[in-house]
Amino acid sequence: MNSDINALINGVGVVGGGTMGAGIAYVFATAGVPTTVVEPDGGRAAGLVGSLQVRARRGVERGKLDAARADALDGLLSVTDTVDGLPEGLDLVIETVPERQALKLDVLAAAEARVPALLASNTSALSIDELAGALARPEAFLGMHFFNPVWSLPLVEIVRGEATSEAAIAAARAAAVAIGKESILVRNVPGFATSRLDNIAAFEAMRMLEQGVASAEDIDRAAVLAYGHPIGPLHLSDIVGLDVRLDIARNLSGIYGEAYAPPAVLEQLVERGDLGRKTGRGFFDWTA
Repeated sequence: MNSDINALINGVGVVGGGTMGAGIAYVFATAGVPTTVVEPDGGRAAGLVGSLQVRARRGVERGKLDAARADALDGLLSVTDTVDGLPEGLDLVIETVPERQALKLDVLAAAEARVPALLASNTSALSIDELAGALARPEAFLGMHFFNPVWSLPLVEIVRGEATSEAAIAAARAAAVAIGKESILVRNVPGFATSRLDNIAAFEAMRMLEQGVASAEDIDRAAVLAYGHPIGPLHLSDIVGLDVRLDIARNLSGIYGEAYAPPAVLEQLVERGDLGRKTGRGFFDWTA
């Protein structure tokens, strides 16, 4: 267990039990950190711990996770249906709700009322300064942008807001180290560093598909074989969630212009409810 785990002895809260929230909760709990997840959807909440236990067993089978850490997961992970159910005074609370500013503002205000030492947003595109605007302690707030799948990808992008203190940045870096991640520090500019790079590639791949340049499979194969990407941009978009991609496109296109405009195929898939892996279909069929 990492020695920096001592920086998180009071535990971590994760608001939102979707794909990203579940992954973030997993990496903290399997690092030995008591972790509470807020998930109001009863069905999703009921299956959350079990699904992460399955993930832990797979990690052990593949030699990626120590068996003792997998066995300890159940005792370290708890689920509540409201932010008010979070323990007070946690070391860190991370919100991972959908990329809608009004929703995030409400969630962050409720989370701050639980008096965490550090409050973070997992946003991939929204302004940290705007999200901090309604907070009483903006100096204790910043962005901690994780990447999907969280248990595999080693980076956390730390986003410094105008009011973010050096102590908050140091605490975020220590939290990343505690779960075996590396971090980069970026300014609060729209799309930060990674989202601008990631989404411009994804949107261009979607436009190539619209134009009949190649099949979805071959566009992704080109990214993997020619450039060494672990998976292609369309496959990754399905994992991230096409609704999430669309929210980001609408936000970034308003700032950077046509290059980030939502491709028509993305809007069409979201309109008919094909959101990627979480619904069973997106650019690819996930039902198997």
